Amino acid sequence: MPVTPFHFGLGAALHSAAPKRVSFLSFCAANVLIDVESLYNLVLGQHPVHAFMHTFVGATLMVVATVALFLVLRSFASKFWLPNPFGWQSLLVPPVALGAALGAYSHVVLDSVMHADIQPFSPFSSANPLLGVIPLGTLHLALLVLAALGVAVVGLRSLHSGGGNAS
Repeated sequence: MPVTPFHFGLGAALHSAAPKRVSFLSFCAANVLIDVESLYNLVLGQHPVHAFMHTFVGATLMVVATVALFLVLRSFASKFWLPNPFGWQSLLVPPVALGAALGAYSHVVLDSVMHADIQPFSPFSSANPLLGVIPLGTLHLALLVLAALGVAVVGLRSLHSGGGNAS
């Protein structure tokens, strides 16, 4: 399924471990941007569904695109009024870049475990050594547990500090 929320569990855990260093918003944005390709291929009935953006080379381009999109939107927001949910306009580039990189590369790894049409090392290799290394149910459960832990840590930290963390 394109834009699966399972990926976000890892992002929640990573953000909760380093909230000032890892942007959860850019983690999610990179994941969604990568899956635009899959949605496009599904709608048009093209194969493979998981193509170029589901490679480490494609993911690298999505990291750059995510950071560029953030910079463009932040510049636009300074000239025009844009909503600022989760305080995204005050995020710094390093956490946005790290969140995007973790999101994009983990997306390729996680999808490589579960989708046979992915060639994560393309154009250098058509092999997918990650396919099936973890049973799908175990993978989904681990991502749900990570999501619960991440949300719990962020929630407890927010209650303790009396405020929220930038995403």
